[in-house]
Amino acid sequence: MLLRIFRLFSFFPLPVLHCLGSMLGWLVYLISPSYRRRMRENMTRAGFAGALPQAVAEAGKAIAELPFIWCASDARIGRRVFIKDYRIVEETLAAGRGIVFLTPHLGCFEITAQRVSHDTELMVMYRPPKQEAMKPLVEGARARGNLRLAPANLSGVRMLAKFLKQGKPVGILPDQVPQEGEGVWADFFGRPAYTMTLPAKMAKLGGDAPIILTYAERLPRGKGFLLHFVPFTGSLDGDSAQQARAINAAMEQLIAGCPAQYYWSYNRYKVPKGVTGPAATQEAA
Repeated sequence: MLLRIFRLFSFFPLPVLHCLGSMLGWLVYLISPSYRRRMRENMTRAGFAGALPQAVAEAGKAIAELPFIWCASDARIGRRVFIKDYRIVEETLAAGRGIVFLTPHLGCFEITAQRVSHDTELMVMYRPPKQEAMKPLVEGARARGNLRLAPANLSGVRMLAKFLKQGKPVGILPDQVPQEGEGVWADFFGRPAYTMTLPAKMAKLGGDAPIILTYAERLPRGKGFLLHFVPFTGSLDGDSAQQARAINAAMEQLIAGCPAQYYWSYNRYKVPKGVTGPAATQEAA
């Protein structure tokens, strides 16, 4: 039933879906106190409180566009995708080197992997949805074409490392809160956030594979998506905490360019089960 609903909505024009999404975003914002509080707190802390009205609408668009992204034909999706600075990707692939793509929860992060996988095999780390009914829909949408899925566990890390060593690209969501033992505390917009150490490890395992930051900016009035590709210019020297902070700093710069389209309602600062909180960690040090 869910798949049929998504397929039905996939026939709607993208401008219509985004219009409906804007209304959905405001509806959720108004009826959910916890959602509203977290979004306000996170945006204020990061210095983007002025973009709150836009962010409310963009959050709704991110949901409403999923039927189009997951179920529309490649031809329809392709007509809505525009690319900026893709040359750095083409040059790296031509040289036979693996790439670590880092895509934060910014803009339409679902479409970036789809676009890259048009030109090459791409493996992304994947955590199944909590709702069992969503699993066939999500996995079917994400694993089409040249896109490969790796589970978010040790087995998946090994799959990514092997793929990179073969000179193929991998994709990671660097601002997703990792599980115990898979992260360190590092500042993100001025507050400690449990941050995954995987991106830096993958780059090293891939023979200092280049890191490329990418996100899909949602264009106004449903015109489509502008995909940005930005080379990572930070340093991965130092310990895991320093490396994680460098990755977070790069994410902050991306978000600052398009703050209304970040996933501010995400509980980025939560303490995962079994992890010692940042205050206690600092005291022990």
